[in-house]
Amino acid sequence: MDREMYNTAGTQPSVPGPAVNSQNNPFGNAFHVAGSGLIRGGLGAYGGKILGSSSEYVQSNISRYFSDPQYYFQVNDHYVRNKLKVVLFPFLHRGHWTRITEPVGGRLSYKPAIYDINAPDLYIPFMAFGTYVVLAGLSLGLHGKFSPEAFNWMFVKGLLGWFLQASLLKMTLLSLGSGEAPILDIIAYAGYTFTGMCLAILARIMWRHSYYILMPWTCLCMGIFLVKTMKRVLFAEVRSYDSSKHQYLLLFIVLAQLPLFTWLGNITVNWLI
Repeated sequence: MDREMYNTAGTQPSVPGPAVNSQNNPFGNAFHVAGSGLIRGGLGAYGGKILGSSSEYVQSNISRYFSDPQYYFQVNDHYVRNKLKVVLFPFLHRGHWTRITEPVGGRLSYKPAIYDINAPDLYIPFMAFGTYVVLAGLSLGLHGKFSPEAFNWMFVKGLLGWFLQASLLKMTLLSLGSGEAPILDIIAYAGYTFTGMCLAILARIMWRHSYYILMPWTCLCMGIFLVKTMKRVLFAEVRSYDSSKHQYLLLFIVLAQLPLFTWLGNITVNWLI
């Protein structure tokens, strides 16, 4: 700044008029430069404060509603095998359904899936969804019904079914007076639906009539898994709900699995017949 002020005040312009003014007020340009610096500094600090508070607001809301995306992909082979057993055979799960906590930064945080079988993950839902679409396309191909339009429609309908399941779980929590569960947790729980659908469609490929036996079975198992999970969320994580309504809403979750599974399964059934 001193160098800038010296050059401004000491340089003689070629026009005589401004030179006389500069000599009459040698500190005028210096005050002008210093004032501009103060204005720029003040505006910069004020703007930085606004942007900083906005950034903190956005980050706080992202962490509140979406949590840490990398957290949901910390899995290993041992977790995947055991988690599939819990989802497909929830009545055989003899352990507890609560999640394991650990102190982090002065507060309790949940351990990722690699350390806790009850933690939600997105690895299994994404793999199951992709497998579901591939198996459905394979079923169509084996019966001469495959087409790019049909394959695209199965993909879109699968995403829509995932959205409907997640909306059902989220609305259940909201209707009980709280929606504090992270949205990625809800998406993960809803995505486990496709594990049962993959099993049912695979059974249909191997033996046509086995689909009508296995599909209701996987539907029932998924309902039990979601009820156990939602009860854990309501009792241990949300901590605020209307006990007079939660039994009916949990029963509604179980009953809603049948039309949802039937609708998703009809992607293949209607085109194969």
